Amino acid sequence: MKLRYLIPALVMAVWTAAASAEEIPSLAEQVANGTLPPLAERLPQPPMTVDFGSRGKSLGRYGGTMRMLMARSKDTRQMTVYGYARLVSYRPGDFELFADILEKFEVEDEKVFTFTLRKNHRWSDGHPFTAEDFRYFWEDVANNEALSPSGPPNILLVDGEAPLFQVLDERTVRYSWSKPNPDFLPSLAKASPLYLYRPAHYLKPMHAAFADPEALAKLVEDARQRNWAALHNKMDNLYRMDNPDLPVLQPWRVTGNATSTRFRFERNPYFHRVDPKGRQLPYIDEVIFNVASPGLIPAKAGAGDTDLQARYLSFDDYTFLKEAEDRFPFDTRLWRTAKGSHMALFPNLNAEDPAWRGLFRDVRFRRALSLAINRYEINQVIYYGLAYEGNNTVLPDSPLFEKDYQTRWAGFDLKQANRLLDEIGLERGEDGIRLLPDGRPLELIVETAGESTKQTDILSLIHDSWLDAGIKLFTRPSQRNVFRNRIFSGQTLVSVWSGAENGLATAFTSPADFVPYTQQQLQWPQWGQHIETGGQAGAAIDMPAAERLRDLYFTWRDASTRAAKLAAWKEILEINADQVFTIGLVSGVLQPVVVHDNLQNVPEKAIYNWDPGAHFGVYLPDTFWYGEAPTKSASAD
Repeated sequence: MKLRYLIPALVMAVWTAAASAEEIPSLAEQVANGTLPPLAERLPQPPMTVDFGSRGKSLGRYGGTMRMLMARSKDTRQMTVYGYARLVSYRPGDFELFADILEKFEVEDEKVFTFTLRKNHRWSDGHPFTAEDFRYFWEDVANNEALSPSGPPNILLVDGEAPLFQVLDERTVRYSWSKPNPDFLPSLAKASPLYLYRPAHYLKPMHAAFADPEALAKLVEDARQRNWAALHNKMDNLYRMDNPDLPVLQPWRVTGNATSTRFRFERNPYFHRVDPKGRQLPYIDEVIFNVASPGLIPAKAGAGDTDLQARYLSFDDYTFLKEAEDRFPFDTRLWRTAKGSHMALFPNLNAEDPAWRGLFRDVRFRRALSLAINRYEINQVIYYGLAYEGNNTVLPDSPLFEKDYQTRWAGFDLKQANRLLDEIGLERGEDGIRLLPDGRPLELIVETAGESTKQTDILSLIHDSWLDAGIKLFTRPSQRNVFRNRIFSGQTLVSVWSGAENGLATAFTSPADFVPYTQQQLQWPQWGQHIETGGQAGAAIDMPAAERLRDLYFTWRDASTRAAKLAAWKEILEINADQVFTIGLVSGVLQPVVVHDNLQNVPEKAIYNWDPGAHFGVYLPDTFWYGEAPTKSASAD
């Protein structure tokens, strides 16, 4: 079966009109003095035309600076997330994929993928973007031992088989496997995408296969790097957006005049998208990231110091922000999140301690932990009853949703929880705390990344109900890197983090969140690492239910019909609901989004999700623009 994804016929008409479209005012002087080509020469043929009608957007005007608040210098990567220029991108609403940077793509049986680039597409420095950039990545980066010691990205390997990569012509490349790779296209549309290309013209002078040895040695010395590979890897990170010299395909590019507290991003004059009138996007000239302490960001947002903000805001900031609207010109909107669970507990089935590991692998214990949590209380106290209570699973808006998946073993039932714990043989000590088989008290440490006071508040509520079941809960915060490394090594018993990333899954969405797949899954990191590395690290799965989940993933991957994929998905969700591998708490939490009154084309209601969604990215911030809006007068106080 061959699927074709083509641009609408009207796009050619728009491209014809683009030649006479207005020049961007902030670029007019550069065009006039010849340092920048005119618009018709900067746009690809055809450009990607954004359908404003289906997205509920209005035509905008050029200019302005959009201010945002970030907490760390490495948050520059959020500009890549929000810019959301991808080879293929998700469409909001139905989250279907469409050609974005690509002019079109063709898929044959999820095994053969043919990509066609837009004619005259250029990097942000004006250099042509061609099939050579794909070849360079595949042959000279992904398969170069010095740059990629572990080989190509795992997503490009199907049962260990790398794709057959072909350059068909200057604008066409093809990737082929003998087995289906349904995860391939979605990986290109992620918030943190798989990059199949690199700006070869920029990186070749830093590559030993292309550079003059003496010139390269001087570059390495000047950059104070160990060798040429370290230099190349440092300068080559399209996602981080931290190298002003690295050409990009995003709507904005980072500039070199950054400080530790302020980063500036200027428009990409060669960006490939246009509005329905053929005018090049983005509308907004520049974006500023001001860096502040995470704890101060809600207050600064409430003081009008940002034009668009959701990052570092949480639902408990909403009341304060709404009150501040009377004094400052912004609106606070509530977007629904779409994780399988906004917050979940992850018993570590690969825990190093044998007594705890044995307990976590007993389904009765996992069920008891879940039954001894009062999710209704959490929802009412923390989220004012506006969230969904239940397991870490798909949400009601997903076509895969069944109420039983959400509620099984998720009701508050202390009697049943105690009955299960008694059945396991966990007797109570004199202080009422149960004892492990080796006599130690059942004191369960739940570890956090220390980034959310809400996690601490929720764990305090769980502490009280678990205590009634004879389990004493302690919390241990740590920095994120330490937090993850402790989990990976098996030192952590239980961790708290967000649940499945995509609660809106369909039969064609990868079920990887619910099966052993990667080390990043906190409930079975060593099993995931074993799979991720092809058995070179981690530990082989030795639990029947988890083995079945892994088999079902392959069944889903290789299935050629929707019915077969759906059947695999259903069994995966059934096993997860019954086995309680993760303990979901609440989902569908509302996310405050602060929007300046003058900022147009930002949705009133939307889904706020990392993947799919890229938070603001799927709504295309390059189409946001500044108009006029009533100015709010500050209150007397």
